[in-house]
Amino acid sequence: MLSLTSLPAHADDEPVTLPPLALELADDAACTEASGTTAESRPWTWRALQLTRARQLSTGEGVTVGVVGTGVGADVPALAGRLTAVGEAGVDCVGHGSFAAGLIAGAAEGDGAVAGVAPDAEVVAARGTAERGAPDAETAAAGVRAAVAGGASVLYLGVALRGEHEGLTQAVEEALAADVVVVAPAAPDVSPEQLPAGEELPPRDYWPAAMPEVLSVLDFGPQDARADGAPLPLAADLAAPGGDVVGIGPAGQGHFLGTGPSLAAAHVAGAAVLVRAHTPELDRQEVVERLLNPAYPDVVPRLDVVASLTAFLGEPVALPEPGPAVVPPPAPTGPATRALWTAGIGLAVVLVVGALIAVVPRGKARGWRPAGSVPPPPGDGGAPEPGARAQRRAEKAAAKARVSLDKAAPVGLAPVVPQSAGVPATPGTGVPLAPAGGTDA
Repeated sequence: MLSLTSLPAHADDEPVTLPPLALELADDAACTEASGTTAESRPWTWRALQLTRARQLSTGEGVTVGVVGTGVGADVPALAGRLTAVGEAGVDCVGHGSFAAGLIAGAAEGDGAVAGVAPDAEVVAARGTAERGAPDAETAAAGVRAAVAGGASVLYLGVALRGEHEGLTQAVEEALAADVVVVAPAAPDVSPEQLPAGEELPPRDYWPAAMPEVLSVLDFGPQDARADGAPLPLAADLAAPGGDVVGIGPAGQGHFLGTGPSLAAAHVAGAAVLVRAHTPELDRQEVVERLLNPAYPDVVPRLDVVASLTAFLGEPVALPEPGPAVVPPPAPTGPATRALWTAGIGLAVVLVVGALIAVVPRGKARGWRPAGSVPPPPGDGGAPEPGARAQRRAEKAAAKARVSLDKAAPVGLAPVVPQSAGVPATPGTGVPLAPAGGTDA
């Protein structure tokens, strides 16, 4: 039996005490009766699973889930009209199977705050334990086959056995081959009285969760922790809310409080129902990938129901094969010395170019004479001999000057005629004038 936990159940937040969920009953113990206490506030698992958003996408309608455990009470109001019991599975003396079925597919009564993950799913119940809850591999194997025959496409198997059983393994393999998603607790539920005082149980494998294709689930509580000393598996696929969980009983509308990996597995089974209803074309393996790949990263990845319904998980894009890597040669040592040499050579080039720009025009203008020297007079041979090109220009210029002088006409003067004094010159007669006194012009 699990310990009691107080939860707010009324509008004035007055705490109430819910009875604990039984795991297994002694031979002389009475069967579990209906709880007389009802939780009126939504439990912490509702927000942790984001059920408000998930319900907008899927409610599990059209999908049948198999619940293999202690049985499911045939008169449970939360499953009314959606429950089919195989054989004696309609009687739940312990109450654990009814609790798990309510977490998976229970509907809230009236304005009730407690409901399952997929409230519109169909439930087929099969016995997987003895009448008082003791796990039994042969009974579980028969329950698995009965649930699959009843049309279950998601199977919750609420037992965790310490050793592998050939019959149960074969029944689970048949369910997997029939495209059924199988979910099981990664470790058994243990009440505080069963835990060894002051020591922890060593991790180990539990069946059928240890089978490769079975989705194994571990629990965590509202403080992100598990019960001290709770059994641990060697490995688990997912973690889901499983501590201080509120659920229904085998009869009536009252609620119980339970803790353990089997309750976390019930939440994951409900999420698988939502995915199958939302995307019915997915096969078993694709549904499992929908639950695993978008899970919140942790030591054991945590179930994210909304991400499982909305994440796009397409085929991976094939990337081209990368070419061979080209490794550049190592850089020479002494980067500071190399930089100084580069800067010095650049500065020298700039100075030489600047000097040429300043000197060449002035040298041409002086005829390449030394600074401060007096240019020699023309023709004395003192000037440096000009270049061939300049000499040819000078010779051409001298030749042109001689030609011009040779072509010039001589200037002739009119003959001077003596003029008598006092004889006036007569304009227009053609007789040249002479100054007074008869001087030759």
